[in-house]
Amino acid sequence: MNVEVKTLNEMIAQEWCKLAEERVRVFVVEQECPYQEIDEQDYHAHHLMLKDEQGELVGYTRIMAKDSSHATFGRVLVLKQFRGHEYGRQLVQATIDETKRLFPNKTIQIQAQAYLKEFYASFGFKPISDVYLEDNIPHLDMVLD
Repeated sequence: MNVEVKTLNEMIAQEWCKLAEERVRVFVVEQECPYQEIDEQDYHAHHLMLKDEQGELVGYTRIMAKDSSHATFGRVLVLKQFRGHEYGRQLVQATIDETKRLFPNKTIQIQAQAYLKEFYASFGFKPISDVYLEDNIPHLDMVLD
């Protein structure tokens, strides 16, 4: 697997269209979440793409500064045809590594879907909030210890 990280300005149109298409497929269609998916944060984010040896997109995350002391990542997805092969673990580890590289003096804090609490805990994330609804989906805030 190969990891590519680009800003929106560094992407070619086809790359961005593919990412937008997959994000809508996962977060709007699959999760039945009819909310705005593409937003102003995309302009300032670093977009991490996990690709196979042929250059086909396998997974994606969006990395950004949250505030003066925290960095965050989200929109974590693995394309449907690649699920069940541990690519999610590779994707999250690559995202943690890249977030630390981009924001070395910031703590990583995420909004995790509640059902993934143990998955993120396996990377060292600890819950720092109760479960709450974000776009009608249960989430909790977690910080990397």
